Amino acid sequence: MDSCLFCKIVAGEIPAKQVYADDDLVVIEDINPVAPVHLLVIPRKHTVNCLDLTEDEDRVIGKVFRVAARIAGEKGIAEPGFRVVSNNNAGAGQSVFHIHFHLLGGRNLTWPPG
Repeated sequence: MDSCLFCKIVAGEIPAKQVYADDDLVVIEDINPVAPVHLLVIPRKHTVNCLDLTEDEDRVIGKVFRVAARIAGEKGIAEPGFRVVSNNNAGAGQSVFHIHFHLLGGRNLTWPPG
């Protein structure tokens, strides 16, 4: 999508602090972190949110969690605990309408969130 912020980041048109990238995903540092580790795992393919996912995305969405777990280990947050969150629509806090997952850790994450 021409006006999508994350599509522009994925395409390299807007700079971001990239932590990981492959053919399916880009992982960047969040510009407004809410935890010591706050990364965004962004599929390269534009999909608005989980409500628009099809079976074609099953492999990539599984990969989101595998990559998040690996990065959590690399960042030292796997053992104490981390969270992977996807907000879906404005009422849940989605502000960029390109599916993405927040990898959060490095502090005690309370429940319920929000």
